[in-house]
Amino acid sequence: MNTEKTAAIVLAAGQGKRMQAGQPKQFMLLGGKPVLYYALAAFEKSEVDEIILVTGADEIDYCRADIVERYGFHKVTQVIAGGKERYHSVACGLKALKQSGCDIVLIHDGARPFVTEEMIRQMIAETKVYHACVTGTLVKDTIKIADAEGFCATTPDRKKVWAVQTPQSFSYPLVLGAYEKLLAEEENLLQAGVSITDDAMVVERMTSQKVKLVEGSYRNIKLTTPEDMIVCESYLQE
Repeated sequence: MNTEKTAAIVLAAGQGKRMQAGQPKQFMLLGGKPVLYYALAAFEKSEVDEIILVTGADEIDYCRADIVERYGFHKVTQVIAGGKERYHSVACGLKALKQSGCDIVLIHDGARPFVTEEMIRQMIAETKVYHACVTGTLVKDTIKIADAEGFCATTPDRKKVWAVQTPQSFSYPLVLGAYEKLLAEEENLLQAGVSITDDAMVVERMTSQKVKLVEGSYRNIKLTTPEDMIVCESYLQE
């Protein structure tokens, strides 16, 4: 019998300024429900045992009453405040899991409404083998690397270039240790101009663990601009 415990950290603390909507994008209505609802619903139906929802300090009450309680998300055990940057919010979620005896943790952006139960299942299964996994897709376009003057410097092989998504899934002790090391070295990294953009990058930089790429879905988009909302409405209608 499998006794491993799996948790999910769903991030809903971003401001989404590029959406120009006057409210955080994860709370905008999509098909009559908040965008955040769809990610939480997928994890609620999945084999995940526990969900930590990380949001802005001012949105905690709203999330508890109007999303978690209203839609009956019983696996959400904590709604907590995030931090200044995304990686601070992830660290808050990891810290909140310390007393849970968690073995595997999935980290997901609440502004990605089209994560699926199958995607979650696959990530958990792959993490049991590889310990650190990210979902993503091979890029469709040719990618150019620019030089300092804005000219094309190199053209990487498109067959080796991935657009990384969430969920990203890890052995809990591994990713917790990586984030603790990151926070301890944060000042030096900032001074060196290092930008932390995803969880895999933290594991790659702070440990010797290789991260496995797992094929996801082109539909698993992150709402960032008003155009993305049109695409999501189309997917929902299908």
